[in-house]
Amino acid sequence: MKNHTVLLADDEVHITHILERKFQKAGFSVVVAGDGEEALEIARENPPDLVITDLQMPYMSGIELATHLRELPGTADTPVIMLTARGYLVSEEQLSRTNIRQIVSKPFSAKRILDEAIALIGSADASGLREDAA
Repeated sequence: MKNHTVLLADDEVHITHILERKFQKAGFSVVVAGDGEEALEIARENPPDLVITDLQMPYMSGIELATHLRELPGTADTPVIMLTARGYLVSEEQLSRTNIRQIVSKPFSAKRILDEAIALIGSADASGLREDAA
């Protein structure tokens, strides 16, 4: 089974910690970045299978990160899950420049994020991951 890599980008350490543990338990490799700039550099060097990013971060927003990822050859098709505070809207125009596939409001269930990730990766290799994550 391929070990899928998830890049978590959020400046809230408690969020990345919870998601990191959930994804590792499910069999994913996890890389954590504290802001969008760091996440972009990591993705350039080692393209992940999926990116989960917060919308509002210092230095580079999640929208800016997702836009840059779509422009890079190694991450042009990498799906993104965007985490956002309740009520914050992302325009269709912004979404059209990215690979954001899901927008999830905080607070959220880590299990829901894991289920969304498995669905987005969409490979036969990921099907066995779900059972390990419960």
